[in-house]
Amino acid sequence: YQRRVHGDYNRRAMSLKPVSGKTTVVVHPLVLISVVDHYNRACKATCHRAVGVLLGSWKKGNMLDVANSFAVPFEEDDKDPNVWFLDHDYLLSLFEMFRKVNAREKIVGWYHSGPQLAANDTKINEVLKRFVPHPILVVVDAQLQEQGLPTRAYVSVDEIHDDGTPATQTFEHVASEIGAEEAEEVGVEHLLRDIKDIGEAGTLGSHIQRLFASLMSLQGHLQTIASYVDSVAKGAMPINHEISYLLQEVFNLLPNLDLHDFVQSISSKTSDELLVVYLASLIRATIALHNLISNKVELRQLERKDEGDDDKKNAKDKDAK
Repeated sequence: YQRRVHGDYNRRAMSLKPVSGKTTVVVHPLVLISVVDHYNRACKATCHRAVGVLLGSWKKGNMLDVANSFAVPFEEDDKDPNVWFLDHDYLLSLFEMFRKVNAREKIVGWYHSGPQLAANDTKINEVLKRFVPHPILVVVDAQLQEQGLPTRAYVSVDEIHDDGTPATQTFEHVASEIGAEEAEEVGVEHLLRDIKDIGEAGTLGSHIQRLFASLMSLQGHLQTIASYVDSVAKGAMPINHEISYLLQEVFNLLPNLDLHDFVQSISSKTSDELLVVYLASLIRATIALHNLISNKVELRQLERKDEGDDDKKNAKDKDAK
């Protein structure tokens, strides 16, 4: 009885449709690593996209959990978007092997390396509907240049035209986030630790670079908030009370910069840090001067030794004559 109920729930869950504004797509780190590996092995030296299938399941709270993925052979013509090929037989055979390992993971959608949507994505999405009624599309930017999430999720919807023409397929954005279980978090931490040991993540330059990237990301978010507020003030967008409450909460969490104690503490901390920097500069200059003097003294001793050797050689020559 429990097996029958569980099977009925899986069938109902697979028939659920992601809805923009309600559904959240949670992408696991294993999927990101697999997509980047697929792109680097097959598509990095070319201008082609990496295409694959996403595996996962629906969780409570209208959340789509994407826990695994696998690559699929895919070819497309750069000049004609209508010419493309997706290996269905490979997809079916590989999914059968994945199902033997974990029967709970079903096909929930597909991915490609983007970085933007393509003209033939709607047609590829129609092919995936043979395996799942409402496939989710996750665009994973394998060469992320800016700070932020490397994933963007979309769902196919029918766009109805006012002029009476037939409806067309288009994509609607769905919220996405990066999530992991405890075991995955431990694995990712060990992986990042190994990467940091290889590089120079502990140097001052890399630390400043990370701070700069964080500040650039913060600036981008502030610009997005300012653009949204301006659009609402001009009437171009409707007001969203949930976003307004979140913005008010952010403003309430900002520290009061006019308090005397706060200003004094910031000034004292800044002065202490600048004192350490000043002392470090003095020590570095002193060591450099000491090394310069030592080199000059050593050079002077070598010159005197060479002059002494020349005098001895000349004296021996005179005695020989």
